[in-house]
Amino acid sequence: MEIQGTIHSLLPEVNGQGRNGNTWRKREFILETEGQYPKKICMSVWGEKIDQFPLRQGARVQVAIDLESREYNGRWYTEVKAWKVAPAGGAEAGVADPMPDYSQPFDPGTPDDLPF
Repeated sequence: MEIQGTIHSLLPEVNGQGRNGNTWRKREFILETEGQYPKKICMSVWGEKIDQFPLRQGARVQVAIDLESREYNGRWYTEVKAWKVAPAGGAEAGVADPMPDYSQPFDPGTPDDLPF
């Protein structure tokens, strides 16, 4: 499932150690959806994906998510896990980078930065 929106806020990174002795890292962020009735959704990024997706407040992003619920003491808790974060409308969303401007003619008399 994918959701598009703006990063409203970033929460501090949390880390710890599981029962099996392995360490874990988690970073949560709040995504505000677009549309007539925008919603704020708390999402989490786990492990090495924290470093893969440089999140910044105010960025428009498209987030691929997994939903997971688990039961604890008779209550159910749901988590929204982000497994891919990409700039909204960027190259990964199917929009190509703009072409360079070649409208100016080449002038061989101008110096360049090439070392040879």
